[in-house]
Amino acid sequence: MATGHKGLTYADAGVDIDAGNQLVDRIKPAAKATSRSGTMGGLGGFGALFDLKAAGYQDPILVAATDGVGTKLRIAIDTGHVDTIGIDLVAMCVNDLVCQGAEPLFFLDYFATGKLELDQASRIITGIAQGCADSGCALIGGETAEMPGMYHKGDFDLAGFAVGAMERGQDLPKGVRQGDVILGLASNGVHSNGYSFVRKVVELSGLGWDAPSPFSDGTLGQALLTPTRLYVKQALAAIRAGGVHGLAHITGGGLTENPPRVLPEGLACEIDLGAWQLPPVFRWLATTADMSEPELLKTFNCGIGMILVVAEDRAKDLTRLLEGEGETVTRLGRVIEGQGVVYKGKLL
Repeated sequence: MATGHKGLTYADAGVDIDAGNQLVDRIKPAAKATSRSGTMGGLGGFGALFDLKAAGYQDPILVAATDGVGTKLRIAIDTGHVDTIGIDLVAMCVNDLVCQGAEPLFFLDYFATGKLELDQASRIITGIAQGCADSGCALIGGETAEMPGMYHKGDFDLAGFAVGAMERGQDLPKGVRQGDVILGLASNGVHSNGYSFVRKVVELSGLGWDAPSPFSDGTLGQALLTPTRLYVKQALAAIRAGGVHGLAHITGGGLTENPPRVLPEGLACEIDLGAWQLPPVFRWLATTADMSEPELLKTFNCGIGMILVVAEDRAKDLTRLLEGEGETVTRLGRVIEGQGVVYKGKLL
């Protein structure tokens, strides 16, 4: 006489393979919408393929970048506003790639959680797909890991991996010299660096994430989750126009640590702090935490998310081009003899 078998299943251990398959089905349309020249196949294979020749490259050099979103994730999790955190993930990778002179081609994500919640995961990965589409790269694969016991209920982690290419000999920085002009592209907030400090400041302020923002419309949580700006298409247009010698993505280390990364030995960036207005979010953070100006400058982007070092005779034309691409461009200063960053004036 046959009896029913009631042994332990993988689902009993907390891993739902069916939910993972449903997630893949849900996100396929969003991933397909990011397709570009060079894309081969779709989601679901053991690896993701990309055809460099079909993308138009003759003698390509590949460039790779990986990053995460840091503790900005904590605000997204605590508020439930997860729809744009994927844009942050893409931006942190592709904005770095373009600083090497590379065009981002494709992106892979890693999403890990204790228990897969389909709606939450779909919203997050749809945001990743939006970031990819807005930066011209294809979302061609990734990994969703359900790991019971590794994460508290509702928590998750994200990592991103971007690969780009350039033709041989077109890598940046190159040709940076004394007298070059430094152009700054505006940020739209804190972006994705310094959030351990931000969360500490919010704790000091006594405000909750749902409190009215003291520096903008909406709630404090919503304001601090404004997604990182994508600079890829604008920066590539400037590079292709000629005269760009280097780019610096203003991430961890702020304005003090990042610009020197594009400079040869013996040169410095002279930056006029009075050339632009410090955005309200940074003024609120600085005031609430009683931050010194040097500390502010080496912690946050302070309103400048990307820097271009350009030939002096191309500065005006490149400014017009970037403004035509929708950028707010500030002439910050120039390259001089010295080391690191030399500041003039004070933040306004």
